[in-house]
Amino acid sequence: MNTRYYSNGKLLLTAEYGVLDGALALAVPTKFGQSLEVGTSNTSLLQWQSLDENGEIWFSATFDAHSFTTKSSTDRSLSGTLENILMKAKELNPKFNEKGYGYRLTSKLTFPRNWGLGSSSTLINNIAQWARVDPYKLLNTTFGGSGYDIACAQCNTPIFYQLIKGKPIVRSTTLDLAFKEHLYFVFLNKKQNSREAISNYRKQHFNKTSLVAELTNLTKRIPLTTGLDDFESLLSTHEALLSRVLGIQPVKAKMFPDYFGTLKSLGGWGGDFILATGNQKTPDYFKAKGFDVVIPYADMVL
Repeated sequence: MNTRYYSNGKLLLTAEYGVLDGALALAVPTKFGQSLEVGTSNTSLLQWQSLDENGEIWFSATFDAHSFTTKSSTDRSLSGTLENILMKAKELNPKFNEKGYGYRLTSKLTFPRNWGLGSSSTLINNIAQWARVDPYKLLNTTFGGSGYDIACAQCNTPIFYQLIKGKPIVRSTTLDLAFKEHLYFVFLNKKQNSREAISNYRKQHFNKTSLVAELTNLTKRIPLTTGLDDFESLLSTHEALLSRVLGIQPVKAKMFPDYFGTLKSLGGWGGDFILATGNQKTPDYFKAKGFDVVIPYADMVL
């Protein structure tokens, strides 16, 4: 009998970058995610397949069931990453497959890999469930990051997320925005490299305490807004604040100066999704500029 694990994708609505230094962040799990199906095998191998949103195999590999070393692979870089995750899981739980049983494993995404909704974090959370280890610790020893994406993988509501003395604090919340029908998520046709984005942030010189306080204040205020105008004003303030810290133009000024609504970057600036306020003309505006993935809020947020 097969066992199935599932993890939600994620979007960070506020406090990108600052969440690493303790700012309170608002994040939402998505209706898209990744599953991991685990079935036993009569071999001494872990036989792995990764399927895309269309059910097509995009990666496969076999690993020694005892050592987790790669035996065969369609992509040595990816199998090396997966090998490392399995080995780190074993370090966290020495009893994880200690008898070296064979398994057939199928990982399936429900969103395109390049969307940046958490193909890595959902994988980490699924493997952590299978190996019975702490997913935050597994993330820290593999990809790194703040861990908000792990929290989203496990939660079915919007969350407030904060690192306090390095420990993740997660609190479920409601995000009952009266103007949801005016909100869209637009994919910028480019997956952002989180490690590079974090590295650039770390190179900047700024008052960290002030940034954390200002972002935390914005995070608290944004969910409480009752009107679209106030919501847009707070998003613009957030963009301007991080623009100064990062030394990067806000996405609206850089790419869409003629757009009629407000735009906010989500996660690492320069790729993945942005949040757009607008109306029924919003999808046409972005599609005319070559950005075909425009998803209404209600179709994205869990």
